[in-house]
Amino acid sequence: MRPTVLFVCVANICRSPVAERLFELRLADAGFGGSVEVASAGVRAIDGREMAPESQRTLVERGGNAERFGSRICDTELLAHADLVLTATRGIRSAMLADTPQALRRSFTLTEFVALAEEVVARGPAPEDMASLIASCAMVRGSVPVPEPDIADPYGKAPKNYDLAAEQIDDAVTRLAALLGPIVA
Repeated sequence: MRPTVLFVCVANICRSPVAERLFELRLADAGFGGSVEVASAGVRAIDGREMAPESQRTLVERGGNAERFGSRICDTELLAHADLVLTATRGIRSAMLADTPQALRRSFTLTEFVALAEEVVARGPAPEDMASLIASCAMVRGSVPVPEPDIADPYGKAPKNYDLAAEQIDDAVTRLAALLGPIVA
């Protein structure tokens, strides 16, 4: 069974769908397409909404595809199925964990997890599977500096805010694909 990565934001129409689609694309670009089940959800989502138009635009500009996307609520069943949960912000992570505290050890902000995983791999030896990498990241949480742990919500703001969020997400998921791809393939 393929490991599952779940991206979470507030409404699942801006940051988390961009992360979902770009991560799938970056895994494929690195030769690891299909090796990870990728999903997204929102802590206050309404099921079935389309991605925000500006998020669609910035996703397509980065080579992604916004077709056939429908938002969904982040519930306990979805969280129980996910091997790794990556949120847009610390606040979203806290809100999610208030309802599902058992997801703590496998929940991080996206940028936090990438920084922790890069540090774990650099210290060596590199973990042999995703579960080991996640466990190692949970152990070093708080001891590795994360310059920008949150990705600001662009919803309702100028297009440049969507571009900035997508740029941060693309950088993080590209690095994440390079880290996870080899250990899940």
